[in-house]
Amino acid sequence: MKVAIIMGSKSDLPVMEESAALLKQFGIPCEMRVLSAHRCPEEVAQFSRDAIANGFSVIIAGAGMAAHLPGVIAAYTTLPVIGVPLEASSLGGTDALLSIVQMPPGIPVATVGIGKAGAKNAALLAVEIHALQDSSLREKLVQYRDSQKKGVLDADREVKNL
Repeated sequence: MKVAIIMGSKSDLPVMEESAALLKQFGIPCEMRVLSAHRCPEEVAQFSRDAIANGFSVIIAGAGMAAHLPGVIAAYTTLPVIGVPLEASSLGGTDALLSIVQMPPGIPVATVGIGKAGAKNAALLAVEIHALQDSSLREKLVQYRDSQKKGVLDADREVKNL
């Protein structure tokens, strides 16, 4: 099983690479694509319809402005879709966040925060989904969280000793 990372424009790559890097850290294969819901809708629909047959288990979709990409993908597949709002307009990604999070009932899209933090959290959600069926991955996730805790506590000790 692998994760698809879809973005509407190549300019989204610096943000969406955060998802890919985190998935690779956990040993989860991923494939990145540039497919636009507005500029190549037929290709988005075909990719989404074929995603299960092509071995994907989760789709992470980054989109800015009107941010239709995650919802369009979700309309064509039953796979979990995680939408990452991107900062592509003068509204700083708020427009994308509202567009992604306001899906109509029946076609859900999980939505994370705006930008790189959201891309990382999207990858972590994909890891959690995979970890439901993979105990070794679940252990890697526990270790990852333990390392985050250690980093915070180390910083706390450092600050307390200033």
